[in-house]
Amino acid sequence: MGEKSKILIIGGTGYIGKHIVEASAKAGHPTFALVRESTISNPAKTKLLDNFKTLGVNLIPGDLYDHENLVEVMKQVNVVISAVGSLQIADQVNIIAAIKEAGNVKRFIPSDFGNDVDRVNAVDPAKSFFATKAQIRRTIEAEGIPYTYVSTNCFAGYFLPTFAQPGAAAPPPPNHKLIIFGHGNIKAIFNNEEDIGTYTVKAVDDQRTLNKVLYLRPPKNIYSFNEVVALWEKKIGKTLEKSYVSEDKLLKDIEEAPLQIKLGLAISHSVFVKGDHTNFEIEPSFGVEASELYPDVKYTTVEEYLDKFV
Repeated sequence: MGEKSKILIIGGTGYIGKHIVEASAKAGHPTFALVRESTISNPAKTKLLDNFKTLGVNLIPGDLYDHENLVEVMKQVNVVISAVGSLQIADQVNIIAAIKEAGNVKRFIPSDFGNDVDRVNAVDPAKSFFATKAQIRRTIEAEGIPYTYVSTNCFAGYFLPTFAQPGAAAPPPPNHKLIIFGHGNIKAIFNNEEDIGTYTVKAVDDQRTLNKVLYLRPPKNIYSFNEVVALWEKKIGKTLEKSYVSEDKLLKDIEEAPLQIKLGLAISHSVFVKGDHTNFEIEPSFGVEASELYPDVKYTTVEEYLDKFV
């Protein structure tokens, strides 16, 4: 493999970014994290940033909107990973412009963690959100930048603690009536955030992932909604009351929901009703599967994840 790539992570103090930064440093990559001044001075981020420093991460003050600084930082690295949040997805054009000008980046992984946005059957607002991510993909390709797109499917931490129940505790108490989207038999995929970091970093120097989608489909993390609930019931020794929400009802709920709930419901529709995680085969022409490429990674299974709450 030769010398390990120097990796710059943008959005490294965010929900998924912090796991990528940690995985990069622990894998021995010279690791750089672009950190906003407001984050550096934020007391809530002190512990996280101290941990980064302990791991040997180089903290670089800056942001997406200072082109010259971004280009200078890019010149120090070989790989750029973006883990910016949903509100900054479209602004990744700034990263693309800086990569083009720097001219030395051999791989870009955009903030594309979640569903494969080129293979979704979503309704708004998820449809528009996925379309923005897809547009970033097209821009990367048009500019001829070498890439890997990481399709993580569900973040375990978003779904498994609450089973996607609106306003539920983690986990929902045994007397809680569970809402299940659709008939509950569509297979979805749930991946631990630390494993997402590990797989993402493994891909950066791997020619097999170049200009491909890296899918995270570990066999022990593929479950239907009904199967996850049944597994939980077995662990707590109790049968929970369930309420099934038809697609028509869910679409109506999405339409009427407050803005902050709409996107989550629309993504749930894509995953649990349309089956957008598992309703296509991974073809070698466009994708590879992470647990097959890296069988040495001991990933956290859904069952192990749920054990934390028993």
